[in-house]
Amino acid sequence: MLSSCAFLYAMKRWKIISFSEGEPQSVTSNPITLIPLRTLVHTLPLAVSYLLYMLITMESVRGINVPMYTTLRRTTVAFTMIVEYLLTGRKHSSYIVGSVGITILGAFVAGARDLSFDAYSYSIVFMANICSAVYLASIAHIGKSSGLNSFGLMWCNGIICAPILLLWTSFKGDLEALMSFPYLYSSGFQVVMLLSCIMAFLINYYVFLNTTLNSALTQTICGNLKDLFTIGFGWLLFGGLPFDLMNVVGQSLGFLGSCLYAYCKLKGK
Repeated sequence: MLSSCAFLYAMKRWKIISFSEGEPQSVTSNPITLIPLRTLVHTLPLAVSYLLYMLITMESVRGINVPMYTTLRRTTVAFTMIVEYLLTGRKHSSYIVGSVGITILGAFVAGARDLSFDAYSYSIVFMANICSAVYLASIAHIGKSSGLNSFGLMWCNGIICAPILLLWTSFKGDLEALMSFPYLYSSGFQVVMLLSCIMAFLINYYVFLNTTLNSALTQTICGNLKDLFTIGFGWLLFGGLPFDLMNVVGQSLGFLGSCLYAYCKLKGK
């Protein structure tokens, strides 16, 4: 988060980027925040939804096995459709709803052999799904209402969340654990950490860009496609996964649903 803010601040100061559509790079509304305070306050719901999304998602992976976690997380597409309707009144065609249904069916088929029920873990995962849906819908909604572009939204999210996360990690003892990490001052570790921060910055930028240009639902579908490619590349590169017909069928259904969604969007259905 701090690296992201540093990248954005430097690029803004060097007049490489702007934070809103049609804004000349040389315009600086506030020398510290770089945007008007009113606009910053307007993005507070986005920052709150991001914090909830991140903290609850981290908690949700603790008490459930990975296949079932992946299965339940893919139901985020349904929650995203509901949240989009509640926030913006947006309705989707029967073709889109059908493709989302196929994606969810594929997730449950893929995880059918791991249907171990734990009420607490399931409820936390579904809370994470709701927070994820609210977060993505907030990006799309606030991006339009605030006039900020993807860089501007990332900047506001960063300068609000970074101090809160700094206090939270200090309170939880994570900063103390960080300072005792044996390779903290190793040049190799620092280079890899910097590259990781740059990659995270790029991932976040494209999440914001895709969500603002298209929709929260489109970004969720893209996330599902990313999981499919991750599984495929992981199996090809690292192996070690036993062949499971149910899993293959489920993953194929998920891929089919995502492709149908993309086809419907291209055709305007």
